[in-house]
Amino acid sequence: MSNDAITRLFLVRHGPTHAKSMVGWSDLPADLSDTAALDRLHGYLPEQALVVSSDLSRARDTATAIGRDRQRLEDHPDLREIHFGAWELRSWREIDAEDPERIRAYWETPGDVTPPGGESWNQVCARVNGAINGLIDTHRGRDLIVVGHFGQILTQIQRAERLTAEEAFSHRIDNLSITELTHQGTDWEQGWGCGKINHNP
Repeated sequence: MSNDAITRLFLVRHGPTHAKSMVGWSDLPADLSDTAALDRLHGYLPEQALVVSSDLSRARDTATAIGRDRQRLEDHPDLREIHFGAWELRSWREIDAEDPERIRAYWETPGDVTPPGGESWNQVCARVNGAINGLIDTHRGRDLIVVGHFGQILTQIQRAERLTAEEAFSHRIDNLSITELTHQGTDWEQGWGCGKINHNP
């Protein structure tokens, strides 16, 4: 396939977990009871698209529910959500009471600040960018349905739209929403196009 072929990405956020805490690498299940929404997603997405997901069950099970008879690629651990380390499954209020400066810096000025034992925003971007680049290189010119997570989707909006981290975080990404990007060429700084963000079919 030519390097000039356009690859279309359909980034889908997994079904809701209903957790009221920071859920990163913790493997909580998705609520996939809204079968009408899943049917709409299935019908909206390109029939010949390849399906890939994070290896966390909430993404894997969502991919199965919307992918159905589409070809499935191997689950990809580098498509996981942010690794919150010691903040996993804890609430903002709880952490803010213990470490207010760090948690506020993490969310308000994302960059090199890390949760204890977790990932900085820049580390998340590098990890996910590498995974997406590899998928595009391997399947150039195809449609790819990538089922993943809030933070993972924001990393791709940030680079496609050339946003600051703060600007990227201003985007809302609902469960079972679709964000549509394209990439053309071999320059990972250039060649991006951004269509619908947080689209709910």
